[in-house]
Amino acid sequence: MELREQRDVETDVYQPAEDSQLLASTACERIAGDELVLEVGTGSGYVARTVAEETDARVIAADLNPHAVRQAREEGLETVRADLVSPFADGAFDAVLFNPPYLPTDPDNEWDDWMEAALSGGEDGRAVIDPFLEAVGRVLAPGGVVYLLVSSLTGVDEVVEQAGKAGFSAVALADESFPFETLTVLELLR
Repeated sequence: MELREQRDVETDVYQPAEDSQLLASTACERIAGDELVLEVGTGSGYVARTVAEETDARVIAADLNPHAVRQAREEGLETVRADLVSPFADGAFDAVLFNPPYLPTDPDNEWDDWMEAALSGGEDGRAVIDPFLEAVGRVLAPGGVVYLLVSSLTGVDEVVEQAGKAGFSAVALADESFPFETLTVLELLR
């Protein structure tokens, strides 16, 4: 199902789409073993579950949406209700995965519901990405890595620039093109 069709799905939880699949497959290729991994904004839990099943990593699934936390817990995942990385200990995670809300949204056309929170990145698409980049370094263990999914609609160069301001170097690991956007998974290292 294309991302633009997600809005028509009757649910309070973001369900897996092309972006979820790209992030999950890229993370599974890079996560080697017994790392402690956090997925921020887990939604249905698809990415966290895939990484947990295909690697030896222990994966914690976090989301602000209580419906997403419940659905991920029902999938057997360790879950935490969290706003980005706020409740987690300093230096706790070897890897952090995030498929953020990134669709640029006109403030006059917002719905103010859980699907809006899962999809809308504000006017420039980076309203959630920028605070995440400022905060995520605190929870990374030494040598820790961030796998961040970004859309061409948000401006990959702008996200890379913001990551640099937060002390990260960024490398594009995977791209997938669609008629309406290109999705990129960035690897962020300190």
